[in-house]
Parts: sequence; structure tokens; C-alpha cells
Amino acid sequence: MRVRLKRWLFLVHRWLGVVLCAFFAMWFVSGVVMMYVGYPKLTAAERLQHLPPLGDGAGLLSPHSALQAAGVDGPLKELRLAAARGGRPVYLAVQQAAAPEAGQRRRAAPGGGTVVIDAASGRRLQGVDTEVALASAAAFAGPTSPQAAVHDLGTVQEDAFTHSRGLDAHRPLHRIAVADTHGTWLYVSSLTGEVVRDATRSERLWNYAGAWIHWLYPFRGNVFDRWWTDIVNWLSIAGIAAAVAGTVVGVMRWRFRRPYRSGARSPYPGRMMRWHHVSGLVFAGFTITWIFSGLMSMNPWRIFDTGAAPLRADALQGAPLRPGPQDAAPAVLLAAAGTGTRELRWTPVLGTLVVQAWSPGGRPRLLRSTDAQPHAVDEGQLRSFAAGLLAAPVARIDHLSAYDFHYYDRAEHTMTGGNDMPLPVLRVVFSDPQASWVHIDPATGTVLGRIDAGRRASRWLFAMLHSWDWLPLLERRPMWDAVLVLLSLGGTALSLTGVVIGWRRLVLKWRGAREHWKPARSMAKQDTLGLKTPSQ
Repeated sequence: MRVRLKRWLFLVHRWLGVVLCAFFAMWFVSGVVMMYVGYPKLTAAERLQHLPPLGDGAGLLSPHSALQAAGVDGPLKELRLAAARGGRPVYLAVQQAAAPEAGQRRRAAPGGGTVVIDAASGRRLQGVDTEVALASAAAFAGPTSPQAAVHDLGTVQEDAFTHSRGLDAHRPLHRIAVADTHGTWLYVSSLTGEVVRDATRSERLWNYAGAWIHWLYPFRGNVFDRWWTDIVNWLSIAGIAAAVAGTVVGVMRWRFRRPYRSGARSPYPGRMMRWHHVSGLVFAGFTITWIFSGLMSMNPWRIFDTGAAPLRADALQGAPLRPGPQDAAPAVLLAAAGTGTRELRWTPVLGTLVVQAWSPGGRPRLLRSTDAQPHAVDEGQLRSFAAGLLAAPVARIDHLSAYDFHYYDRAEHTMTGGNDMPLPVLRVVFSDPQASWVHIDPATGTVLGRIDAGRRASRWLFAMLHSWDWLPLLERRPMWDAVLVLLSLGGTALSLTGVVIGWRRLVLKWRGAREHWKPARSMAKQDTLGLKTPSQ
């Protein structure tokens, strides 16, 4: 029984390794690339930096007048004003989605239900054509890049740099090339006319050696798309099996006490086999950890979904988002907000309709919607209202003035970076079955995010084990870089030696098969030519 188990371990490691070591090497090398160049995305800070200033707002309708002229009624989910469509100021109103029927899940994509309204006339704007897309791209590129410096590359439903599900509501996308020094491509929404993604030449090129190949995106956006998740999951599971079997075999073959006759601890005389054995013993643990945590990044079979009830988003609002005739016009708000304001966002906070005035490189200024006077959120009242976010008692509310293991910031290019992670922040801990934590910005009164027991498990099993998102390392770069690059080089050495060994074995098998079939082919040829006698 023991001999049979040992043989199976050898066979599993050998033949799975022949197939998977190339994937291992690809994952390690592309992972190092991703440490410095992430998958293209347009962060909130980039978007604000490139939006044209709203100016003084002269001639722009108040939100109530614009919504009334466009025939938009009822409470809204979101309302903002920005020069986001062809460089023209527009209101972007997101209507409340209808409640799903019993037994149905809500599947609306982010951005769905958005109505675009011309801020000067109140006219609904529909149909983003090439001319509007080019104007949006030119405005995004800035005054130093006139419209002649942008040209249309056609529309795409999905390409190598737009696989993100957050773009679904904006498809098809207008792809615009900018004649700048970075060779930038801009993707413009066919729904709103906004630029929703940018990708420089450097990002595009490095992504073919980074995120695009690391996440097996060659299987996305084509006939394999429906099986992409299963492909990634099962390759990872097979990789774990190959690595675990190899680790067991490696330990069994290593002489810890008495060396082999050659004097070596490893029985393999060949350089590649010996290096594969040694590097496997040293780096197998990290390899298994990274493959496993990569699998966890896929949330396989939704193991981290807890079925928690959705947050009652209106709990902190205290009133519906429905601007009235008493609310100030943009000119009044912009005069109070100051020059350089890129976007105004209307949101109810604790029963008061507040306008967030956003400028590049900073936190928003809060103004009362009625008279544009500065507004401050009462933290005590905010704590009281926060209890209504879930139908469960509040265990405690923590005031965080520094990042910790579950609330922290990452570099913009990383998978979890580029989000608004201000400090200080309130953490509301609920005593619900899912042990939910809700983070709230006390300066704006908005919910920043929610994590429950499943998301915290994912934090450990994915972000911690895969990216080493551990604050003592992240805050002491380049220590983090040195550790991950060193371990990745070890994993790459383990994988590449496996590739060479596997290739050599396949070549030997192929040559052996050819030698075996040579006599049979010769006999068949003689028979065909009539050279064999009946006695033969």
C-alpha cells in the first residue's frame, strides 16, 4: 500500500508538473510585474484631475429645474454635476432601481439607469456618437491636447483592457487614441459620454506580461468566456495538488541524516533535477500558499458570501434625494466652493441635503444645498443614525485615526488601490449573524464600505497570503518589494527547472515512441512492396 501511494505521488507530481510548471513560472513573473504596473483603471483622483473645471456656473439650471425640464421625477440614488460629456456641464442623475420581485436577485450593473441632462437647457441627452466621444476625450486630455490630437479607434464591446464588470453598463465603449507622449487610449461610455477608463502605452504593453496573462484573460471576451472562472479555479486546484505531491516526494527523497553514496543529500545527479529538488524544498511552501491564495481571489463557489442583508442606505440620509425649488443654483454653489471645482454631488446627510464640492487632490467641501453655507456633520448624530443601517444591535463604534489590518490604503495601481480611504473613520460593529463592520466617513457622513465575516476571511486567505498586505511591510518599502521579489524569484526557479525537466521527459518519450514504431513501419512498408514471402 505504501509503495503504491508513493508511486501515485510520483505520477501525480510528474505529469501535473509537466503541464502546470509553465503556468507557475508565468504566474510568478507576471506577479512581479503587477507589483509595479496594475491592470488599467481610472481612479477617482485621476478622473477629478482630468475633468474640466465647472467655472462660475453662469447660465446653468438649478438641479430642480433641470430635473423638471428633463421629466425626471421621484427620489434619486445619485445626482452630480460635471463637465463630463464632451466638455459640457451635465447633470448625471441615477434613478432608484425598482425593487426586485420575490425570489429574484437585483442584477442592475453599476451606472445603470443614469439619465444625462444638459445643465444649460435641461434637455435629455442620449446617443453618444463618435463626435461626442472625441470631444469628451479631448476635454479629458486637457487644453494642451486640442481635439485634432485625438482620433477614433472605433467602438469595442470588450477588449484586453476593459474586462472589468464595473464597465458593463457603459458598453459598447468608444476607444479613442490621444496623440500624447504616453500613447494613451481613452474609453468613453456610450451611456453617459464620460471617460471611464484610460490606458497608456506603457500600461498596455506591461499588462501583456502582467495582469492580462496573470489572470488568464486570454480566456475572457471570447468563446471561452463562460468557462473562464472554472478554468482559473481548476488550474489552481490542479496546481495545488502538483505542488503538495512534489513537496511530499521531495521530503521523502531528501536524506536528512545520512547522505547518499555520492555524498549529496539529494539523489539526483543531474543539475536541473537537483536544483528542482532543492528549490522545491525551500520554496514549495510559498508556492502552495500563492496558488491557494490566488484561488481564494476568485471567491470559488462563493465560499465568502454570507448572505448578509443589504445595508439600509437611506438610514444615514434621513431624507430622500429630491432637490426642490429652494435649492441653490450651481453659480451660487461654485462661488462658495471656489475656483477649480470639478464636480458637485448632491446627497442627503442626516436629514439635510448637502452638496459635496470636489476638486483635484483633496477632500470635498460640504455646502448646504439651500444657501451654499459650509456644513459640518455632527458626529454624535451620525453615530445615532448609523444604528439604522442594519436590523441588528450595534456592539460598538470605533474611531480609527490610523490604518489597521482591515482598513488600509494601497497604491493606486494595485487591485484594491485607488479607493477613497480617508482618516479618521468610524467603524460600526454590528451584532448580526454575519458580524458586519461598516466604515463611515465622519467628515461627509457617507458609507465607505462594509465587511463581514466572509470578507474578513478573504482578507486573510487572499490579500494577506497573496499580496502580503501586512502593514509593517507595506509601511516599510522597499522591504516589502525585496521580500516578494526574492520569494517570486525562488518560485520562478522552481517552476523553470520543472519546465526544463518536463520538456526533456516529453522529448525522451517522443523519441522512444518513434524508435518503437520504426520496425513496425518498416515491416508494413516491405509488405506493401511485396518484399515479404509467404513463409515470412
